[in-house]
Amino acid sequence: MRRSFSLFLAGGLAAGTLAAPGQVSAATTATSATTAAAPTKSTARLAPYSSFKISVKHTTRTKRGGKITYYVKAKNLGPHYADYYWMGGEVPKGVVPTLRWGGPKGTKCTWEDRWFWCWGPIRLEKGKTDWLNFQVTLKKGTTGTAKARVGVLSFDVDQGMENMSEAELKRLGIKGYHWLKTVKTTIVSPSRPGRGYTPPPPVQEYNPPSSHVETNNKKDT
Repeated sequence: MRRSFSLFLAGGLAAGTLAAPGQVSAATTATSATTAAAPTKSTARLAPYSSFKISVKHTTRTKRGGKITYYVKAKNLGPHYADYYWMGGEVPKGVVPTLRWGGPKGTKCTWEDRWFWCWGPIRLEKGKTDWLNFQVTLKKGTTGTAKARVGVLSFDVDQGMENMSEAELKRLGIKGYHWLKTVKTTIVSPSRPGRGYTPPPPVQEYNPPSSHVETNNKKDT
């Protein structure tokens, strides 16, 4: 249920049908990004059951064919606990269809198209923090800037609705929200040495803390 429903959420996000709570920013920073949801008065009626504060650290520079690691944390700001939320997001274009990830015990993930989502077995109480680390590998032909959107998707699912079908949830118009940060990584291309040539600084590689592997079987990355 959670696996198929996560694909439904991704489709809603791509189609623009999931809301971004008031004052949620998608600003990009060089090494880290933090956003907190604080719905304005005009959007108070759309306030989600739980709002999230998202912190992201990531690889800011890598070589062609190199790796990019994302370290994502999500703190539940309340007012209620969250039990129908996903962590992950939209991976960059031009990556190989296999990635590595790490998360709390019991975490499961799915990956289709550019959407990679993970969920845990327990609810997240107000004030508590969840985390997810994942690492993608660029295709050797990918150049320029690798852009990703990472964070949280959450649905307002009432108690007793956890096992309802995807079609029924859609029919009832269950509200969904996203807290996503846009982060960018510069892909360093090798230069031909010449007079006055200065080699670029070495690119630091990060390794995720776990050996979990997720594959995009459709290879549509």
